Amino acid sequence: MDVLYDDTSERAGAKFAKMDLVGLPWQLMLGPRGLKAGIVELKNRATGEREELTPDAAFAKLAGGKG
Repeated sequence: MDVLYDDTSERAGAKFAKMDLVGLPWQLMLGPRGLKAGIVELKNRATGEREELTPDAAFAKLAGGKG
């Protein structure tokens, strides 16, 4: 699995727009509130479906497991 980590100083909206142009199939979003609660957000770009998952469940889903 290849990962593209955007650590630029751009605002979140600009980062998401750039990744849409790149065409990555999945977006894994991490934020301070979610991490404090033990969740991440996983977006399937093909369907637009977003899920809040534990990091382990998100990684399992990305790796082809049931999540």
